[in-house]
Amino acid sequence: MEKSDVKNYALMKKKPALSFWQIWNMSFGFLGIQFGFALQNANVSRIFETLGASIDNIPILWIAAPVTGLIVQPIIGHMSDRTWNRLGRRRPYFFTGAILASAALFLMPNSPVLWVAAGMLWIMDASINISMEPFRAFVGDMLPSHQRTMGFSMQSFFIGTGAIIASALPWVLTNWFNISNVAAEGEIPPSVKFAFYIGGMVFFLAVLWTVVSSKEYSPEEMEAFEAADEQNHQGNERESLHPVKDTRLFRNGLIWLLTGLTLFFLFDTFIYMDYGLGVFFGGIALFGLLQILTGLFTRQGKTQLGLVTIINDLYYMPGTMKQLAGVQFFSWFALFSMWIYTTAGVTSTKYDMALSRSMVMELVSEFERLSRLDESAQWKHTHEVGNDLGKYRKKLESGEEEVISTVRLAGYFTDPHKADLLMLSPETTARLLHIQQEYNRGADWVGVLMAVYNGFAAMMAFVIMLMARVITRKKVHFICLVVGGLSLISFYLIPDPRWLLVSELGIGLAWASILAMPYAILTGSLPQKKLGVYMGIFNFFIVIPQITAAAMLGFVVRTLFDQQAIYALVLGGVSMIVAAVLVLFVHDVDEGLNHETPVRVKLKA
Repeated sequence: MEKSDVKNYALMKKKPALSFWQIWNMSFGFLGIQFGFALQNANVSRIFETLGASIDNIPILWIAAPVTGLIVQPIIGHMSDRTWNRLGRRRPYFFTGAILASAALFLMPNSPVLWVAAGMLWIMDASINISMEPFRAFVGDMLPSHQRTMGFSMQSFFIGTGAIIASALPWVLTNWFNISNVAAEGEIPPSVKFAFYIGGMVFFLAVLWTVVSSKEYSPEEMEAFEAADEQNHQGNERESLHPVKDTRLFRNGLIWLLTGLTLFFLFDTFIYMDYGLGVFFGGIALFGLLQILTGLFTRQGKTQLGLVTIINDLYYMPGTMKQLAGVQFFSWFALFSMWIYTTAGVTSTKYDMALSRSMVMELVSEFERLSRLDESAQWKHTHEVGNDLGKYRKKLESGEEEVISTVRLAGYFTDPHKADLLMLSPETTARLLHIQQEYNRGADWVGVLMAVYNGFAAMMAFVIMLMARVITRKKVHFICLVVGGLSLISFYLIPDPRWLLVSELGIGLAWASILAMPYAILTGSLPQKKLGVYMGIFNFFIVIPQITAAAMLGFVVRTLFDQQAIYALVLGGVSMIVAAVLVLFVHDVDEGLNHETPVRVKLKA
C-alpha cells in the first residue's frame, strides 16, 4: 500500500480491508498455538493422574496455566504496543513464543515426577501466551471494524482445525500406527509422547508461516489510522491522560489486601484451606498490594512505569469491556470445568472401572500386608492408594456393593516391579488390568471427543460470522452459549460414550462463538494504540475464572459431589447458561457496521 493511500483512508476514517488470503495468512499461526493448547487440554490431566495426582488435586496442578496467563499477557500486550523492529510490532512475539513453546512441548511428556510435570505446564503455558496475546491484537491492528468478526472467526477456524488433529493424535497413533497407549506405572504412554513431539514441530512451523507471509503497517501508517480512530475513543483517551489519583489507589488497594487476608484467615481457621484456595486468596491480596505500589509510584511522579500504565488502563477500561467481563467469567469457568474433569467424568461413568466388595476387601488386606514390608517406603503413591482404599471401605460400610476404582490404584497393584511380592487372586489381578485398559480406552475417547468439538467449531466459525450479519453478534453468542451449556449438562444424562459425540457438537458451537464474538464486540470499543495491553487485560476475565475453578472445584467435587467428577461438568453447563443471559446486557459499539461495503487493497511489503 502506498503512503498516500493510507493517508486517504485515514481521512476517510477507514482502515483498508484485506483480502481473504491475507487474513488467512495472518491467522495461520493459531493452527500451531491451538495444537499446543489442545494437547495440553486433552492430555495434561492424564499425565498428572499417571504420575500419581488424585482427582481432587488435579485442579490445583492446573492453576499454573491461568496464573501464567494473568501475569504474561498484559505485560506482553504492553510491550508489543511499544515495539517496532525489523519483524514489526507483534511478529517478534509470535516468533519468540513459538520457539519456547515448541521446546516445552518436547519436554513435557518426559517429566519423571509430578512436580516436574506441573513446572513444565507453567513454562509451556507462559510460552504459548507470549505468542497468543499479540495474535488477538494483530486483528485490531490490521483489520477495519467490518472485517474483525471475520478475522476472529478465521482464528476460530484454525483453532478448531489444529485442535481436532491434536486432540485425537494419541488415539490416531495407537489405532492407526500401533503405538502403545499403555506404559508401566508412573510412566507416560508412548502415544502421548509422540503426540507432543509432533505438536512441537507443528507449533513452530505454523507460527513461522504467519511471521514470514504477513506484513505489518509501519509506525507512520499506524499513526495515520490512530489519528482517525481517536475520534471514536475520545472519552477513554481523555481519561487515560490523567493517572488515577494515588489516594484512590491506596484506598482500593487496602480494601483488596484486607479482603484477601481476611478470607485466607477465615477459611484457614474455621472452614478449609488447600493450595488452590491459598493461591486464590493470595491473588486478591496481591492485587491490593499492586494498587498500593502503583499509588506510591504515582505520588512520586513515575507514571510512565509499565505497572502504573497497566493499572491505569485497568481502571479506565471501556464500558463494553466491563460488561463482557461477566460473560467471559462464566463462559471460561464452564470450559475449565470441562477440560479438567471430562477425562475423569467420562471414564468413571461410561467405562467399566468398578471393583466389587470382595475385591476391595482383598486389596485392603493386601495393602496392609505390603505396608509392613521394608520395600514399601520406596514405592510411589503408597499414601494416596491408602487414602483411596480408606474411602472405598467407607462406601462399602454405607451399603454400596461396588466402587469406582482410580487408575492410580489399579496401577499400584499391577506394577511389574512388585510382581514377586503381590499375592492377589488371578481374578482380582485380571480385574485391575481390565480397569487400566478401560481407563486408557476412555481417555483416548475423550481425546476424540475433544477433537470433535474443535472440528465442529472450525466448521461453524464462518457460519456464525454469517449469522452475526443477520441477527447481530450478541444474539448469536447468546444462542451458542445456551446450546453449549445444555450440551455439557447432557454428559450426566447420556450413558453410552458414543452418543457424547452429539453433545460435543453443541460444545463446539459454543467454543466457536467464545473464540470470536467477545473479541469482535470488544475490539470496536478499544483505543487503537492500546489494543495490545487491553487484549492482555481482557485475558484477566478468562484467567480469573480458571483460577477460581482450580481453587474451588477440587473442594466442591470432594465435599459436595462425593468425588464424582461428572457433576463438575453439570456445574460447568449451568455456568455457561448464566454467561448466555449476561450477553444480552452487553453494548456492542460496532453493531450494524458488519454491513458496510469493504474497500480492499493489497498490503505490500
